Amino acid sequence: MADPLVLLPELMCDARLFGPQIADLSRDMAVMVAPVTGGERVEEIASSLLDVLPRRFALAGLGLGGIVAMELQRRAPDRVARLMLMGTTPLAETPQQAAELDPIIIKARSGQLSVAIGRLLPLEALAPGPYRAEIQGMVEDMADGLGPDMLVRQVRVLQRRRDQQGALRKIRVPVTVLCGAHDTLYPVKRQSFLAELIPGARLEVIEEAGHLPTLETPDRVSDILRGWLNEPMLLR
Repeated sequence: MADPLVLLPELMCDARLFGPQIADLSRDMAVMVAPVTGGERVEEIASSLLDVLPRRFALAGLGLGGIVAMELQRRAPDRVARLMLMGTTPLAETPQQAAELDPIIIKARSGQLSVAIGRLLPLEALAPGPYRAEIQGMVEDMADGLGPDMLVRQVRVLQRRRDQQGALRKIRVPVTVLCGAHDTLYPVKRQSFLAELIPGARLEVIEEAGHLPTLETPDRVSDILRGWLNEPMLLR
């Protein structure tokens, strides 16, 4: 049987972010969504997840989920059979970038959660299309369920995260970097840089998607996931 697939969501998102992929892929394999909510540092989240995740698994993460996925791979390379990174970054925040996130925390703490979410996951980061507003509405609903305290913790994770470039260069499992051409948060150029860091990694750009391709182009993402899951274990 294939290794189970573990999906890690973007900040302030839950399993609904991967709803179409769960419905599709779970017909053939074990699929689980693990929360990225277990601390104010990526190391804390990774430690809490390693206690509950399967002994060996395929791992895919989007945004903050991708940041946590890189830390899981760094900590437990023998347990991560393959890795997919979607719309994310291996870089640590600069002091200026970290400081620029503080006003978002203030908004969340002052009862303006929707404003804070609009700053973190703006509508402009999604591809134009008939479902753009509907997807943004789902993001806001997921965020409401998690609440302002969770937003503060997850922003702290972003502010304090480590640089993963060195660890990525050592990866020896199949890796796909997936991104949407319309993603303004993590543009294609940055995703190309990420893929170039990892030996043998493949870059997949979805022209019709933005930052949340799992909802914007669900069938295409499912196809890419299937192709990645079927890649040979040993890189050429």
